[in-house]
Amino acid sequence: MKKIASLLFVSVFAGAITLGAYKLFFEKENFTVISQENNGAVVNTNYTPTSARGAGINEVDFTIAAENTVNAVVHVKNITISQAPTTIFDFFYGTSRSSVPQVGTGSGVIISSDGYIVTNNHVINKATQLQVTLNNNRTYNAELIGTDPNSDIALIKIDPKEKLPYLAFGDSDHTKIGEWVLAVGNPFNLTSTVTAGIVSAKARNLGKNQSFIQTDAAVNPGNSGGALVNTNGDLVGINTAITSQTGSYVGYSFAVPSNIAKKVVQDILEYGNVQKGFMGISPAPVNTRDAIEKGINNIDGVYIELVEEESAAQEAGIVVGDIIKKVDEIDVHKYPDLTGYLSTKRPGDTLSLIVDRNQELLTLPIVLKERQSLIVPEMGLEVRNLTEHDKKVYKTTSGVKITGVPERYRGYGLSEKVIVKVDDHEIGNIDDAFTAFGSISKYGKTVIVMVGSNGERDRLIFQ
Repeated sequence: MKKIASLLFVSVFAGAITLGAYKLFFEKENFTVISQENNGAVVNTNYTPTSARGAGINEVDFTIAAENTVNAVVHVKNITISQAPTTIFDFFYGTSRSSVPQVGTGSGVIISSDGYIVTNNHVINKATQLQVTLNNNRTYNAELIGTDPNSDIALIKIDPKEKLPYLAFGDSDHTKIGEWVLAVGNPFNLTSTVTAGIVSAKARNLGKNQSFIQTDAAVNPGNSGGALVNTNGDLVGINTAITSQTGSYVGYSFAVPSNIAKKVVQDILEYGNVQKGFMGISPAPVNTRDAIEKGINNIDGVYIELVEEESAAQEAGIVVGDIIKKVDEIDVHKYPDLTGYLSTKRPGDTLSLIVDRNQELLTLPIVLKERQSLIVPEMGLEVRNLTEHDKKVYKTTSGVKITGVPERYRGYGLSEKVIVKVDDHEIGNIDDAFTAFGSISKYGKTVIVMVGSNGERDRLIFQ
């Protein structure tokens, strides 16, 4: 009996110690906070110490946004017909190569009730047939309306028998770092997959002179072209890329901001191609020895190293050495902040720039123009449209002036010449040059006709 009583006493004593320790070290206190607002009204709130403060995922409702989004996200199948490799039997028996269908898959977002769908350019690239499967498993053939490889956005269309659920474009400029978002798509052919994460960063470059939203929402192959939405269900991005050495998600995903995607879609529908407004500046490169010595790496803004002749920037009074701090209501910390905003504008749009000139802030209106320079494909020459001064000097009203020559072509006397013809293509401006150089065969010869500053003509043949 004494033994039982002793054990009971030990148990009670141990329980008391445990309860006391919990009360002392682990239990959080509730405090009454008296607000000085609302005429001194007392507001009761549960106060949590700083170490445990923060909005947990359980406090965010994803269900409504997810339910609305999955019905507006589709599965896109890209069927490409390619030729099988030539075999030795084809030579012996004179047979032709067989056609081999290749199937790629991705996602798309319905943006209108009559069947317009936005997706990625790389999802539909080179397709001979496009098929779209809705969340209700109905399948339609799709038509390509237009595409913009630069932003990796494409617009396709199906003809449904009924009105479709769709997503409205949100304002991606107002997304905030740390904001909850959902990625909806069809990774690995798993339809209607929803993942959650936060906006990790904005205006990511990725080496494409483009501005992406970075998130940690899980995105995998097949998600491309799918929706990135906020908790209100607003479309804030089109999922596009991941950074991975394995090809699968490792914690980083990137989306084209909705403001860029919306503008591309509007341009395709209204003009048939994308209208791009340019300032005509070049920023100083960062992370170089020269940039470090001049302190450019430490500048908050975009340091202007070059202003093109007769460009929008020159006409606005921008000079080399100006630092762009703000465009309209958008703060500019780095170049992708600027290019991302410009991607939503067209030639003729007027913007308000705030620039730092010798530590004095100036507000300058600027009217964007069409692109005046570019790097042509294949050869990689940098060319620009002729100014009125150039036309007088070179005695020509058409052509493009070479302003940059790759290392492999230096020594041919190309710099500062005006290209007037490439093979059979007459060159009037940079658009003509882009088309002509883009059609160059890697296996044939290319004939370039150029005009020098004295009006002399040169004819070069490149193999």
